[in-house]
Amino acid sequence: MLKTIPVEEAVGHVLVHDITEIRPGEFKGPAFKKGHIVTEKDIPHLKRLGKERLYVLTLEPGELHEDEAALRLATLIAGENVVFDPKPSEGKISLKAKVKGLLKVDVDTLTQAAMIPEVCISSLHNNTVVSEGQVIAATRVIPLVIKAHVVEIVENICGKKKIFEVKAFNRLSTGLIITGNEVYYGLIEDKFNGAVTKKLRNYECDLINTIYCPDDKQKIMDAINSLISENAQLIIISGGMSVDPDDVTRLAIAEAGATDIVYGTSILPGAMFLYAKIKGIPIMGLPACVIYFKTTVFDIMLPRVLAGEEIRREDIARLAHGGLCLNCEECRYPVCPFGKA
Repeated sequence: MLKTIPVEEAVGHVLVHDITEIRPGEFKGPAFKKGHIVTEKDIPHLKRLGKERLYVLTLEPGELHEDEAALRLATLIAGENVVFDPKPSEGKISLKAKVKGLLKVDVDTLTQAAMIPEVCISSLHNNTVVSEGQVIAATRVIPLVIKAHVVEIVENICGKKKIFEVKAFNRLSTGLIITGNEVYYGLIEDKFNGAVTKKLRNYECDLINTIYCPDDKQKIMDAINSLISENAQLIIISGGMSVDPDDVTRLAIAEAGATDIVYGTSILPGAMFLYAKIKGIPIMGLPACVIYFKTTVFDIMLPRVLAGEEIRREDIARLAHGGLCLNCEECRYPVCPFGKA
């Protein structure tokens, strides 16, 4: 049960929650922590914070303090590679990534939990690339005291599922095939190698070999098989993804034994992206936009492949919503709407 007393009468009482102070541009955080014993000299400070009355708390059976409720919620929703400090700050617990990886959010379950007015669970977008130690979500309850059965409702919604997990990236040994007569015969300088290598380096993937091929189906097939024999765990093939008569890369991938082929996306730039598997090895076919635009379909799909995700037509179709790059003068990806679905 909660009751209030005038702040002048609070000397000797224990604070039942953190009291926040905001100094614009300087500080935002707890001025007084839960458990602090109020002293005479605290009274002017509390009044400056707008506190004319303070709570005195006696919990009744079936009631939870906001801190205990936040801890129960955090324990409930944090899955693999998600950690948190069990001591709330201002009634809130922040969930952090234990490893660098791909954040996975059970959006449907999160939405159901968020329908409960007293419960707050906030997160980054599903499929966000996160760093070790990065805050990926936070939770709290709205009131200072909440009925235990409200938290139990969230427990029933989640069941045995966890709303948040982080899939660690695999450092895949990667083979690169660059196709096109214009590059193979030295008519133009290759730009694919540098563009792809830079992005692989961000995920600590080794490039074990780069093979250049003309627009020759058999030679591209031979290059694929060569990289497989070199134990490549990921094969990236650039060029030849359009519908031009000289572009035979897609045919070569198919005839090399590819399965689960997904070709064509509603992501721009990156409409002619291809994903497939050969002998269990993921194959990524990159269109020419990768060497022109700073951010493309490759930036969206590479983290998912490295996290061990299976790429399905439905997954790519969902990216139609949010799949249009704004082509900003200064690219700020991933701090932008591109690829957020």
